[in-house]
Amino acid sequence: MNILFVIVLILLVVLGPQWWARYTFRRYAAQLDRIPGSGAELAQHLLGRFGVSDVRVEQTERGTDRYDPENRTVYLGPENFAGRSLSAVATAAHEVGHALQHHRGEPMLALRHRMVRVAQTAQQVGAGAMMLVPIAALVTRSPVSGLAMGAIGLASMASATLVHLVTLPVELDASFGKALPILKAGRYIEPSDEAAVKRILRAAALTYVAGSLASLLNLARWIALLRRA
Repeated sequence: MNILFVIVLILLVVLGPQWWARYTFRRYAAQLDRIPGSGAELAQHLLGRFGVSDVRVEQTERGTDRYDPENRTVYLGPENFAGRSLSAVATAAHEVGHALQHHRGEPMLALRHRMVRVAQTAQQVGAGAMMLVPIAALVTRSPVSGLAMGAIGLASMASATLVHLVTLPVELDASFGKALPILKAGRYIEPSDEAAVKRILRAAALTYVAGSLASLLNLARWIALLRRA
């Protein structure tokens, strides 16, 4: 019973933020006549308003809303690209917030971008090192070599956790340092919609909490396996 409780608790902690974010996006996905334009139209308008002329707005079939700093493109899923809902408006403004961070050369976004590149390579190396731990210990018959390989693997896998730690403040700034003030000051949303938009923007930022917790859980799992070895 205790093990089952721990498993359920871990699932809630790791997956809870993601479930809540999806629920929030769906909750405010209804089309509203009072919203004059789609998410894509708002994104294009805001980019022009702030002089970001080198960023495109495109629809992605995968439904993953994001800003790609390498392609300089704001990608919106079909519902947010063409939709006239609070979710579409808030999500578009959030992704434009990232484009503004990039356009202004804000250091946290640049740091995250560099760390993502390093972490992708490090995770591949780390996964290989973790797989080689038992082989190294068997071939050399020395626990030191196995521990060394394990340490390399854990260090490289921990890079994913560091990326998520840097990502969260970047996401919060895109939501509440950029998107919300822009939407309020420009009167793109009604005062009565402000509470709902805050929930959507919070959900957009906190989707990365699940990734942070998942990477920590994966790291803890490998540490536990090494301790048993």
